[in-house]
Amino acid sequence: MAKKPDRNGAGGLLDGLLVLDVSSFVAAPAAATVMADFGANVIKVEPPSGDPLRNLHKIPPLPVCDQDYCWQITSRNKRSLVLDLNESTEWDKLAQLVKQADVVITNYPHRVVEKLRLTWEDLSPLNDRMIYAWVTGYGETGPEAGRPGFDMHAYWARSGLMDAVRDADAPPALSAPGMGDCPTAMSLFGAIMMALYKREQTGKGLRVGTSLMANGLWANSITLQAVLSGATFNERVSRRDWPNALTNKFCARDGRWLIISLLKEDEEWGRFLECVGRPDWNDDPRFQTTASRHENAPALTAVLDDVFAERDFDEWQRQFQKYRITAGTVDLSSDIMDNRQALETDALLPMGDKDSGAEYTINSPIWVHGHEKIPPGSIPSIGQHTAEIEREFGLIKEDAK
Repeated sequence: MAKKPDRNGAGGLLDGLLVLDVSSFVAAPAAATVMADFGANVIKVEPPSGDPLRNLHKIPPLPVCDQDYCWQITSRNKRSLVLDLNESTEWDKLAQLVKQADVVITNYPHRVVEKLRLTWEDLSPLNDRMIYAWVTGYGETGPEAGRPGFDMHAYWARSGLMDAVRDADAPPALSAPGMGDCPTAMSLFGAIMMALYKREQTGKGLRVGTSLMANGLWANSITLQAVLSGATFNERVSRRDWPNALTNKFCARDGRWLIISLLKEDEEWGRFLECVGRPDWNDDPRFQTTASRHENAPALTAVLDDVFAERDFDEWQRQFQKYRITAGTVDLSSDIMDNRQALETDALLPMGDKDSGAEYTINSPIWVHGHEKIPPGSIPSIGQHTAEIEREFGLIKEDAK
């Protein structure tokens, strides 16, 4: 019989909290993952068929792998309990858990939470100290409440981000898997922690929530606020015609891309010319002032294209460091193990479970100094801990073992 995740004697900031993850896919479960990282006892409640996320890695065009890498992110350090909530006896087991739980997390759509009796109105009478956390696609009310949608729809497309990040004549760009789900999970985590803080004052639980659409709007909020403020927008252009060459992307000699952001041009221009080895541009009337550089941005982009094509990606990295130029590498996903900064800051974390099939995993993006996280442990198979949890929480009679 599998046991609780091996924490090697480590405690956690959220030790003693019981969290029921009654959700699917990424946005809600990932919030529970963060809580598990900090020591909460998280029970993943799944239907007999399992969370459909278990099969996401098999769907094109996701990377092909024998390991369920999606599940490794959202379900580490959790235990799996299978309950068919369509059956009254199984729902009664969930009700017993709810009576003991600190947090219940779900992201099932309106019709499902109503059908399975998972609404706040259904569960709060069982436990007035429970925090109820609900993620929706488009919000809990309004004409689109209950509308189905993954993060690519509700977060990425509906927010304007999908349209905003493309060059002229390029089609809208698809989002990366989970790109909106993971930040939405952090919003939900924050809401849960605020509710737990308030419970310390009042002794009463709260209902909290967030939506994929709201998080997408927040991610695109600067541009959207410009719209709301009546701003005039420039016509969409390609990178060759970008109105500021010093906030543009460039291709190095080896085909890798870089992005520069000189937001203090007057202060940084001289240093930048030293970095790229073109001090003579100070004598070019097209580039002598910030105004003239903006006016001649396409010409500056063209000559910078030639300059950046003279050296490889890594060489430019060293130049940027030497001259303190604000620039970034357009990393490939395959670069992750070469990211020493991620390794040394624990953003990339060794797996605690040597049988997981992966040596490292991505850490949740917050730290509390003085409180270590729980090492990322095993991921549960469907219902792996059902019997264990039923005995632990008294969900079955002793003679029914």
